Amino acid sequence: MSAAKTLMSASAAILVAATTPALAGPILDDIKANDSLICLVSPTAPGFSVPDSTGIFQGFNADFCRMAAAAVLGDASKADIRGVGFSDSMKTIVAGEAHMGSRSITRTGTRDADEGMAFVVTTFFDGQGFMVPRALGVTSATELDGASVCAEDGSTTLLNIADWFGAREMTYRVENIADKTARLEAFFSGKCDVYASDVTALTADRQLAPTPGDYVILPEIISNEPLTLVARPDQAFEAALYWGFQVMLNADSYGINSTNIDAVVADIANQPPAVQRIFGADSATTDMAAKLGLPTDWAYQIVKQVGSYGEVFDRHLGVDTPFALNRAETPNAAAADGGLMYPYPIR
Repeated sequence: MSAAKTLMSASAAILVAATTPALAGPILDDIKANDSLICLVSPTAPGFSVPDSTGIFQGFNADFCRMAAAAVLGDASKADIRGVGFSDSMKTIVAGEAHMGSRSITRTGTRDADEGMAFVVTTFFDGQGFMVPRALGVTSATELDGASVCAEDGSTTLLNIADWFGAREMTYRVENIADKTARLEAFFSGKCDVYASDVTALTADRQLAPTPGDYVILPEIISNEPLTLVARPDQAFEAALYWGFQVMLNADSYGINSTNIDAVVADIANQPPAVQRIFGADSATTDMAAKLGLPTDWAYQIVKQVGSYGEVFDRHLGVDTPFALNRAETPNAAAADGGLMYPYPIR
């Protein structure tokens, strides 16, 4: 074959690859075939995932299940959100009995190496801390030498405790209790001096105490905990989750949310080019939809049905909630405000 013919054949192959829509992955196909997306959350995590009076899970993490359903199925209500314990959640995903998890799972090297799970995108940057009874009179974790600590079996918590206490040559005893309800009951009943978990989890769990004001969270944060959406491995599904989250961050950066998205779309010709590429017709997200097998208006549906990142944060964890978190004072602030939430370009 001549060099000219070889070049023409290669060019034709590139053209076909560039113009042929990518096939949806098997997990994405399964979700669409069943018209339902199974997403696992913590069964009792106020602010993050807790069932309402009708049994429907509400909270920060639950809304990312809805984000996924809005992106893939065009309908946030088609997220089948199930409350499952920490260790069982990862086992359930690896076993293929759920499509994804949004339940404060820390991304670590050894977990990421598990071929049965894909860590997709970090939705919340947290750190591990300690909660103690106010009556204990402790104001710093450095005063916990000899303490008994209630912690979660199978989590990174136990390793972080061992590292932190060991580095300070402090002794401690662990009450290793897998079930969260039992673990909290043990702590609130005085079986443990200390309750260890992510700081936001401590904030949520304190609300479950008979008298929340009887407990304080100590100032030390002893680890980095990037809490990440986990999915069954599938390139197309992972891309839908990752870029669905980026849609929420980009919307946030332009002040777009569920209440004004319709006005933005109605006036799309006068919007910044970056907004047009996300929410306009024949846009970058339209092209992505064709390649990933998503609804044409998937980006619009995410913001309309679920909201921007800041909207979701404020709705469940913000200053007007029992948690009173000022996002601007956390690592989850926008990068423009000194935080770690950096919207990737959609173009």
